[in-house]
Amino acid sequence: MDRDSESIKCRHHYNEALRAFQSKEFMRNKHPTESSTEDSLSCQDPVLPELKLLCGADLLQTFKTPNLWKEEDIKEIVEKFGLVCISRAGSDPSQFIQESDLLSKFQHNIFLVREWIQNEISATQIRSALCRGLSVKYLIPDSVIAYIAQHNVYTAESERSNEGQLLQPFRLQNTTINL
Repeated sequence: MDRDSESIKCRHHYNEALRAFQSKEFMRNKHPTESSTEDSLSCQDPVLPELKLLCGADLLQTFKTPNLWKEEDIKEIVEKFGLVCISRAGSDPSQFIQESDLLSKFQHNIFLVREWIQNEISATQIRSALCRGLSVKYLIPDSVIAYIAQHNVYTAESERSNEGQLLQPFRLQNTTINL
């Protein structure tokens, strides 16, 4: 899948959260209730929802891979949304952020999470194992494995057939998102 889709997904989910938030605010104003603590809080300026891209340090490091990410997509993700980056053994995301002009500019919007128990399972490794036909039993829930098998996701064939294409759900989102 094209890495550009990450910024598209961020935009889509942010817009969905914003619509849900605005709908809730509209309903609250349309049907006021008796005075309460909640009402006194709602008189303050509303706090808009935030969306952060949750990723492992391995994904963060792919930002420097030539021709994998567009710089404007990285900028949109870290500036407008932000990142929550989970540590991985053998990687130093804070060093990578300091070495990148773009990431260090928006480091206030990048949150590093250091796990106190190291978990070396990454989505990238899971996808890679599945493409090679390897078992991921005990790495992800059985229900997820069943879904992947049922929908023929992450097989070598499905990856080849989608190579270089923006998948249909992202094409639809891309045409309906207005920023």
